[in-house]
Amino acid sequence: MLDIRFEKTTAPKQIPGKEDPLTFGTIFTDHMFIMNYETGKGWHDARVVPYQPIVLQPSAMVFHYGQEMFEGLKAYKTAEGKTLLFRPDKNIERANRTNERICIPTIPEEDFLQAIKAVVKADEAWIPEKEGTSLYIRPFIIATDPFLGVRPSDTYMFIIILSPVGAYYPEGLNPVKIWIEDEYVRAVKGGIGEAKTGGNYVASLKSQVKAHDAGYSQVLWLDGVERKYIEEVGAMNIFFKINGTVVTPMLNGSILPGVTRDSVIALCKEWGIPVEEKRISIDDIFEAAHNGTLEEVWGTGTAAVISPVGHLRWGEHVMQVQDGGIGPVSQKLYDTVTGIQTGKVEDTLGWTVEV
Repeated sequence: MLDIRFEKTTAPKQIPGKEDPLTFGTIFTDHMFIMNYETGKGWHDARVVPYQPIVLQPSAMVFHYGQEMFEGLKAYKTAEGKTLLFRPDKNIERANRTNERICIPTIPEEDFLQAIKAVVKADEAWIPEKEGTSLYIRPFIIATDPFLGVRPSDTYMFIIILSPVGAYYPEGLNPVKIWIEDEYVRAVKGGIGEAKTGGNYVASLKSQVKAHDAGYSQVLWLDGVERKYIEEVGAMNIFFKINGTVVTPMLNGSILPGVTRDSVIALCKEWGIPVEEKRISIDDIFEAAHNGTLEEVWGTGTAAVISPVGHLRWGEHVMQVQDGGIGPVSQKLYDTVTGIQTGKVEDTLGWTVEV
């Protein structure tokens, strides 16, 4: 168990009002969690301190070799005033898998959860309660050795910051437009595609800018070898409902194992909806769209939860999904997941953890 010291801010910020806009990832709370690592000493000096700049040497290894990991989860306020986390154990497991892949020391799961609870508790008043809002939690670890050489760092900082947020996409639950990328590659099996590290996301920016310039919200990636198999969408996993069956790309070493993805698969199975995790080619999707069996498409992720897709562009082909609106399964998944997260729907699966 961590011995966490607390340093309360002497200059509290103005907490946004109920009607104030909460543009995703732009507002930060009063406090942050920090813990340090040193080879031979391990993780130490756990503390909750006022939100502040980080002082690092220009030669800190994170700037030069990208040894860093990050996670994302949310806290919610129920009508009864409880603060709930949604499946934090899955985020912590994934964080430590990322740590192992990029040679960062792992953090004991109970310590990781204690750290999240401590900083959320400190800034509990910042959790927004308006429909569709939440407190986004961003844990991350950075390599801090002042050294210009390629090797794992001997020192690290583990930090958790908090941000009250609204919808990730301006469209909210309205279907988004997706650009299918067939020129650039995000990741390949054996690389770091299944790790939550910045290198995966910076690799996506070129295509994302291209898509945005063409009026599309996100990029759907194809595999990096044959350039024909569906992988994931930007920061989300992707699902298709084809002729009554929900299908999603199987985890293959280059796809991030999403927590919301896992939750959607579990719920569909519980509801008796056929679910398949398999390789899906873009030709399969094009054929389903052409013959009318492509019934729904949606992305899943912590930030957006469920993001319905209204149409897909693949080269010169534009595929509209049914009438371009949200489908019944997408809507039910969104209502159920957000309902569990906020305590409005009974959590029969034991997914929530009270702070």
